[in-house]
Amino acid sequence: MTGQYQHSIDAKGRLFIPAKLREELGETFYVTMGMDSCLSVYSDASWARFTEKFESLPYTKTKAMRPLFANAAKCEPDSQGRILLPQKLRQYASLDKDVVVIGVSNRAEIWNAERWYAIEAEELSAENLAAAMEELGF
Repeated sequence: MTGQYQHSIDAKGRLFIPAKLREELGETFYVTMGMDSCLSVYSDASWARFTEKFESLPYTKTKAMRPLFANAAKCEPDSQGRILLPQKLRQYASLDKDVVVIGVSNRAEIWNAERWYAIEAEELSAENLAAAMEELGF
């Protein structure tokens, strides 16, 4: 998944998911807490791979992941392409009104717009990109 999309959460806690991302995510997908105080959105297939990996870990290493599963929401977009984001997830990611939905390889992320723009401004430079690619072996 790729791209960056600006949207707003309505008064009922619904968020429009861009058509391009809905195509890649499928008819149902999972939204849960992500790293860096955003929400992660997984297709059924990506969620299945994620849970398989989780289930292969020793029990003692899975405790920290409990909140991620306890707060995961299975979502089906309505006829207008909106999903309902549970209040607890909105609170976790500080999502009030303006959000940015980004594609990040095998998942999408939903960010508080102000927070995303600050991170993007800090990290978006040729030097940072080159360093990251070098570190990853590209």
